[in-house]
Amino acid sequence: MSKEVEDCGHHDAENKHHRHIFIGILAVIITILVVIFLVWMVLQPHKPRFILQDTTIYGLNLSDPNFLSSNMQVTISTKNPNDKIGIYYEKLDIYASYHNQQITLATELPPTYQGHNDVSVWSPFLYGDAVPVSPYLAVSINQDVNAGVLLFNIKINGKLKWKVGSWLSGRYRIFVNCPAYITLGSRSNGINVGAGIKYQIVQHCHVDV
Repeated sequence: MSKEVEDCGHHDAENKHHRHIFIGILAVIITILVVIFLVWMVLQPHKPRFILQDTTIYGLNLSDPNFLSSNMQVTISTKNPNDKIGIYYEKLDIYASYHNQQITLATELPPTYQGHNDVSVWSPFLYGDAVPVSPYLAVSINQDVNAGVLLFNIKINGKLKWKVGSWLSGRYRIFVNCPAYITLGSRSNGINVGAGIKYQIVQHCHVDV
């Protein structure tokens, strides 16, 4: 009987030891998470700011049956507004869309690191050769051209990392949407640039991270 009591006591002591280890590990994890949260709150990270500065149209042709060919160059600037946080842009793809339909191939922007309050500028070319579009979209483009106003959206999808000192975060998805209002005909504010027409836009973009 005494042996059974001794075994039971040993089992209880072992369970207590395991509980103490578990509680200790849990306390360490909670402490680390709290510290990370407090540091994050103190630093007050802000998402980057993007501006569409201009769009140069070299070609925009709609052919039957509903194929759109386009050739344009855009200038995008982005600023890291953080005083203590750097940003690594690992992979960014930029393309043009019209009424939520992609009309150019995606162009990959070069990987970039932005230090505190740094500004980066990209001027990629966007191409779309005989991209099939829906009939309603073709009608809408013709209507907009006749009205003298076109609205494109320049979109950027990709991944970034935050850098604080020597610490580097995991990857975060970033989505950028820049409206590009272009006036045509007699109201056009475009400037002839070789074979293209440049439209100064300076449009702030919507950014989701």
